[in-house]
Amino acid sequence: MERTYHDPLHGAIGLDRRDPVEALLIRLIDTPAFQRLRRIRQLGPASLTFHGAESSRFTHSLGVMAVARRAFDRIAQSYPQLKSHRPVVLCAALLHDIGHGSFSHTAEEIFGCQHEHWTERILRESKPIHQLLVDFDPYLVERIIQVYQKRYPVPLVWQLVSSQLDCDRLDYLMRDSYFTGASYGKIDLDRILMALGYDAVSQQLVVARKGMAAIEHYLIVRYFMYAQIYNHPKNIAATWILDQAFRRAREQLPIGQLFADDTVTAWLTQDCNHQLSLANYLAADDGVFSYHLQRWQHSADVVLADLCRRYLDRDLLKAIDISHLSDSQQTLLLEKAQHWLTQAHVQAAYYAGLRVSCSRGYTLYQRGIKIQTSTGLTEISELSPLVRTLTQADQRVWLIYPREIEGKLLAAIAP
Repeated sequence: MERTYHDPLHGAIGLDRRDPVEALLIRLIDTPAFQRLRRIRQLGPASLTFHGAESSRFTHSLGVMAVARRAFDRIAQSYPQLKSHRPVVLCAALLHDIGHGSFSHTAEEIFGCQHEHWTERILRESKPIHQLLVDFDPYLVERIIQVYQKRYPVPLVWQLVSSQLDCDRLDYLMRDSYFTGASYGKIDLDRILMALGYDAVSQQLVVARKGMAAIEHYLIVRYFMYAQIYNHPKNIAATWILDQAFRRAREQLPIGQLFADDTVTAWLTQDCNHQLSLANYLAADDGVFSYHLQRWQHSADVVLADLCRRYLDRDLLKAIDISHLSDSQQTLLLEKAQHWLTQAHVQAAYYAGLRVSCSRGYTLYQRGIKIQTSTGLTEISELSPLVRTLTQADQRVWLIYPREIEGKLLAAIAP
């Protein structure tokens, strides 16, 4: 009567078929659209930097559901009036990433897709998922979408799924730290969940004052994970290579110089959010695109072949932080890099460019984080000097270039 998923972080995640909500979760997990998440890496091309980063959106989604169940069930024990919201919380947590495309967030950069848009479309248009949700509750689809749009009438429900302190972030920080080997990514999940509470007046998620240190630590972890993992220069360089490969493929397709199946042709030629069909969206995964990259490395087009080979063989470009330079100096440096490449008969636009990354530990996004004090609810940044420091955005500008011009480039940057 129980389905068990053995997770490296959360242990045995058990779902009981005798519980109507958990029986629904099992059926949702078994749908083709959800199983597709097994074939999409959680961290996109980051495995080229951190070789253990092979986990999938599937494992993350199960983890978010498991954390949300722990958090919600504990709070609902003290506030039984919340129990009717359990199907919405657990289904929204499980399905929150079902709209992700190939290479996860990297697909959003390359193709302009918005995974939130596709999550809503899948809930409404994918018959297996839509039917399961409607059969359980005719209003469940719209209620889950209200959660994603942060319009659900009880703020606690959407805050558990999408806020500054949500179950999504709690799981991905732990999971990404575990699989990348980043020891500074560890958080005290048990302590955080024990500190979470509910304010019956405002109906929002709150944190007990005694749990503030655990939340501060979580926010520091998040800052470092962005700075050291998500915005690692090799990740930025790998994303650049993928972006340029698909850019070149788009240029080759209309002139009949590119092999592409119907799915990839649709992705290359149609607007991802407004023209692409649901069938073509769901037919794409990391394997489909990786297969095409393998084919294209033998393309007659030298640029496309080289870009694909570089990605597949991890012969990546370099990325150097030039944030300390003024805007005009950054532009001048890029022009110099492209000039040197042009002199070497390289199509410079594909091999040199600027990328911007941003790391921030905390924002007041969607009500921020409220601490329960003896005088009422107080925003955490008003109580913690550390959190106030984390609100300062750390934006970096990276110059992408091939190692062949590194000597000239470093000489040009040197004071």
